[in-house]
Formats: sequence, structure tokens, C-alpha cells
Amino acid sequence: MERRNFIKGAASLSTLTILKPSVVFGSRANSAVQLGFIGCGNRGTTDISSMSRNTNVNIVALADLFEDQLAVAKKKMNSLNAAKGFAGLKDGNIYKGSQAYLELLNNEDVDAVLVSSPCYTHPNFLEAAVMAGKHAYCEKPAAIDVAGCQQIQRLGEKIDGKVSLAIGFQVPHASPYAEMINRIRNGAIGDVVNVQLYYLASEIPLKPYKGLSYDEARIRNHFHFRELSGGTLLDQGIHMLDICNRALDSHPIRAYGSGGLNHGLPFGNAWNHYQVNYEYPNAVKVSYHSTQLGPKFGDVCARFIGSKGMAEAHYSGGVFITGENEWDSGMARNGVELTAEQRAAGVFLSSLHDADANKHRAFVSSIETGNYLNEANHGAISTLTAILGRNAAEANDVMTWDEMCNSNEKISTGLDLKQFD
Repeated sequence: MERRNFIKGAASLSTLTILKPSVVFGSRANSAVQLGFIGCGNRGTTDISSMSRNTNVNIVALADLFEDQLAVAKKKMNSLNAAKGFAGLKDGNIYKGSQAYLELLNNEDVDAVLVSSPCYTHPNFLEAAVMAGKHAYCEKPAAIDVAGCQQIQRLGEKIDGKVSLAIGFQVPHASPYAEMINRIRNGAIGDVVNVQLYYLASEIPLKPYKGLSYDEARIRNHFHFRELSGGTLLDQGIHMLDICNRALDSHPIRAYGSGGLNHGLPFGNAWNHYQVNYEYPNAVKVSYHSTQLGPKFGDVCARFIGSKGMAEAHYSGGVFITGENEWDSGMARNGVELTAEQRAAGVFLSSLHDADANKHRAFVSSIETGNYLNEANHGAISTLTAILGRNAAEANDVMTWDEMCNSNEKISTGLDLKQFD
């Protein structure tokens, strides 16, 4: 941020808690949280649509690098607002280019922001947001490298109790997963000895890239580039690693692994498969297997084996515990169509059926009540867990947590963003 705006933002942050939420959000006319949307792609549109449906937010500003993204988002956001009786977006609140996020953050009408731009932007965008006095919900991962995660951790120390900062790990907010984690931590399967994690995904199709500048082509296909997305371990596998960290109430102490880019698409450099072995405290061994390959999406699973039983969770395939303390979440254990009786009884095929809504309600509720969230450190630790596996696999060697944290790894994107202004 420019110095004058940064100082202005720092002052805003220091005085933000003076106003009581009950005063700021006192009536229906002014009760909606005024929300800005930074990075108007597919995932962010899913998030903000859920926020609009499930919470009292009014979408008032958009920021993106590209005009076509903004045009599509404006139409969708106006539709979401109209469904709630709110006005459409003002043209003056739609910002394009490399400085668009700063222009949005300088808009005094904005209370909170959703940051869903490519994850190489997350540390700087988040810091700018909270220093401007905005509550911030940021998609995972926290960053693409060690330096970015440590920047997020320092940010969390600065803002504690002044604004809400949420990192978008929705899976733990899915009711079945939340209950399974709670039961594991309360000893339902005894002492955890071994954990098996896997995320077997299909490849992400390429968006058109020919005829574009190299930078624009990479940004529009950022998931395919390590220097922009961090790779599939940070994009997808991080969900299962986050579940593991929560259930074990810890992070790994070392890892080793392998992987590569085989049968990949013609544009991109991010690896499309990993196998990583982690060691956690108390000699708990965790194996992780990840693919982003081929036309067919496979299974996503976290399986915890303990001295008294086993806990198992699938995106689609049930969430349950077997052994001495059996428990079943009620999720369907197969992928077939539900019967009318099952639907009437509230049975779901997907264990994530309420994840987005619960996470987004928690964020907006924290703003409305003044019980602000600070998920900076947890988000950074889960991201560092994924980075540890990625870097150990790329080095084809054992890497410890301390070695990773002391590496000062900072990945250069090689982007020239001024060309988009």
C-alpha cells in the first residue's frame, strides 16, 4: 500500500473496536455487513453466493485484474443482492487492475472483504485489508511459501481482537467432520497410532491460454503453476492435512515423500501427484496420497486408526467410527441415489452439505457480535504442513518442521502486473 493509505489504515485498525457491534448493526436498514469481493473467479463466486444466501451481507464492491471477470461477477452479485431487496453495485465501486484491491480497501462503505484471488496474493492482500480496518475472509491456503505463512502469523499477532480474520477451511465446519474430530480428541478411538489421508482428484481443465501474454495465461490457469498456486498439495490436499492437524491437535515434526508431473497437460509446471509420509508427535505416522490426474474424480478420505477403533471420513461415502465406541454421522455410505425415505429423513450423500453455510455464518456472526475470529496462525500452520510435504517430496529427502521454518523460502511469481492497468 502507499504510505499515506497504510498510515490511514493503521489508524483505522487501532480504533475499530470503539464502536459496539450493536450500534453499528442496529436496525434492518443498516444491519447488513457491507461486503467487498476481491478476486471474482469461480471459487470466490461460490463463497460469496453462500454468504449472500446464508447471512445478512450486502455486496457493495468488486475488484479483479480482468474486465471479463468483473462483468460476469457484477451480473451475479446484482442478482444476489436483488433477491434480498438490496440495490445493485454502483459502477464507481467496481475496480480493475493491479491496484484494484487497494482501491476497494480505501472504500469507506466496505466493512468486510472476501479475498479469493490466486493464493500468491493472499499475504499481501490480507495484510492490506486488516490494516485498512476491514474484516477479512480469505480462501485457503494462507500462502504459497514459508515467508508468506510467517507474514500471516505476524499479522494475526497484530490484529488479535480488533477485526475478524478467517481462513477458508470449510471442511471442519461440516457437521459430520466436526463431530468426528471432537470424538477423536475425546478418546473415542483410543490413542491414535496411524493415519491414512488421500485426495484423488481429476485434472483441472485448462482455460484458453493461446494468444495471451505469458503472464495472463499463467494467472488464468494459476492452479497449474507452482509459483502461483503452490501446487495441488496446497490447493486440495491441504483439506485432509488440516483435518489431521485438528484431530491430532498438533503439526508434523518431519516428512519425506515423492511425486512428479506425469501425463500432465501441455501448459503448466505444478506436480500432479504426491506421496508423503509425515511423522507427528508421539510417533504417530501419517501417510498422504494426492493426485490431480485424469478425467475421473476419485475419493477423498481421512482414516484414523487407534488403539480402540477407527474413525473414517469421506466426502461421499460416510463419516463414522468403528470399534469400542461405534458412531455414525448418518451420511450415506455409498454414492448411489438416495431413496425418498432417506431424503425425508435428512440423509445426505455429501458430508460437506452444510460446510460452506456454517463457515460463512461463523464469519459474519463474528462481525455482528464483536466476537472476532483470528484464524491466522491456524491457517498458516495447516498451510506449512502442506508446504513441508511438497518441499520434502521435491527434495526427495527427509525435511524437518524446523528446517522448513528456518528456510526463509520465498517463491517469486515472475509476474509484471502493471501490464494489466
